[in-house]
Amino acid sequence: MNYLKRLIRGVFLEFLYGLTLFALALSFFKSREKTLQSLKAALKSLLKILPSFTLMLIVVSVMLFVVSDEMISRYLGGEHLLQSGLLGSIFGSITIMPGFVAFPLSALLVEKGVSYTAIAAFTTTLMLVGLMTLPVEAEYFGWKLSLTRNLTSYIICLLIALVIGVFYGELVL
Repeated sequence: MNYLKRLIRGVFLEFLYGLTLFALALSFFKSREKTLQSLKAALKSLLKILPSFTLMLIVVSVMLFVVSDEMISRYLGGEHLLQSGLLGSIFGSITIMPGFVAFPLSALLVEKGVSYTAIAAFTTTLMLVGLMTLPVEAEYFGWKLSLTRNLTSYIICLLIALVIGVFYGELVL
């Protein structure tokens, strides 16, 4: 079954790569100048985020190396779903990490035995709740709105994690 999943994922990724190349070729034939300009802008953006992306990958890799699989599985595994979901949501709320790092990290954590409930709580709070960025948000929108938005988002994230837990058979209602 694992082989079949990897095969399907590989075929899907090859399809996406092919679709991307087709769209790029179509764009190139339609307007060579605009396509080259867009590719230069994309490369510039990539080079701009590359240092922080590399640093984040190094930090995550070191943390995953230092923290044992057993510890990750014990606190975020399937035995204590309420605890793992809450811990995942807390980690996600206080972590600043872009999605292109968070989602591969989540796949790695699933392989290490972390429950889908905890992964859902982690990724949704990571994207929707920002305790570390709360002061900046409050500066622009005010404390009342910022706290209300973060609290509402946190509750929604917990509900999403519960739904994911039920969907994957980890939680039974």
